[in-house]
Amino acid sequence: MLPSTQALSALKATQKPFIASSVVEKKPFVAHSTIEVNSPRYFYTCAAGGVLACGLTHYLMTPVDMLKCRMQVNKSLYSGVFDGFKKVASAEGIRGLYLGGAPTLLGYSLQGMGKYGFYEYFKYLYGGFIGDEAAAKYKTMLYLSSSASAEFIADIMLCPMEALKVKMQTSATPFATSFLGGIRKINAAEGLNGFYKGLTPLWLRQIPYTMVKFATFEKTVEAIYKNVLSKPKDQYSKTQQLGVTFAAGYFAGIFCAIVSHPADTLVSKLNNVAKAEGESTGAIAVRILKDLGFKGVWAGLTPRIFMIGTLTALQWFIYDSFKVQTGLPTTGAAAAPKKE
Repeated sequence: MLPSTQALSALKATQKPFIASSVVEKKPFVAHSTIEVNSPRYFYTCAAGGVLACGLTHYLMTPVDMLKCRMQVNKSLYSGVFDGFKKVASAEGIRGLYLGGAPTLLGYSLQGMGKYGFYEYFKYLYGGFIGDEAAAKYKTMLYLSSSASAEFIADIMLCPMEALKVKMQTSATPFATSFLGGIRKINAAEGLNGFYKGLTPLWLRQIPYTMVKFATFEKTVEAIYKNVLSKPKDQYSKTQQLGVTFAAGYFAGIFCAIVSHPADTLVSKLNNVAKAEGESTGAIAVRILKDLGFKGVWAGLTPRIFMIGTLTALQWFIYDSFKVQTGLPTTGAAAAPKKE
């Protein structure tokens, strides 16, 4: 027997649209984890997320990074990013585009571990020093001081691999045929100083970069939930929260690239310039800056904006995705929406 018209109408009224219930995730995401926030296990988890976020993304962007470094050392080498891709791929293939990939992966994995793990630790530590009321009132200063402290440590972990990466990517003739061969060559020629002579310029590049990266990201996340979206953060789904993470990350990355670019140019040149007898690292840096001039320190900015914007967005997305998989909340304190 066929159902009656009234029965069909009643059945239709009880059904939910397939798209809303099965395809689009609308269930609010509320963090629930066995990991206690601000416990040692929490900091280790954030450090592990940082390894994935920084190591994988920097390795992915190795071709752009290599072209950027070469253009900083010799601005007439390529007419632009696409010209560089074409010339390198034609002469050296995919392997040539990923020159320096091994030290990039290792170095930025270590840096990410220090950057994200210590950021969360210092945010908790400094917040405890000044108290909850002051921490809430001076949030931006808390973000800036915590990220600067974390990056100071992270760069010590990164510097040896950054030195090897730049030498491999910018030397006129192949610097080394292997990762270990490059390590041995630097050590034989300059000893420990060869790995750390770029540390101060690296701090000058990375500490402002990271301060902007974390503070701008946190403030942007807060602004999106407060001024663009209509509900508190915990009323949005996991997918929606991660979408906010990616958008805020890209916005922060653009500012990061601009703020840190002159120091990035100096790092690239410093690891590629011969040191005169008795010349200090500071003297070499002054000599390089004089040779480059104001215009020269901004060489390669366009590919770096693309690279850092993409990197920063992907890093925050991977980091927060990892946290979500462990049941932890996404990064960024959501302010209550504005009252009309």
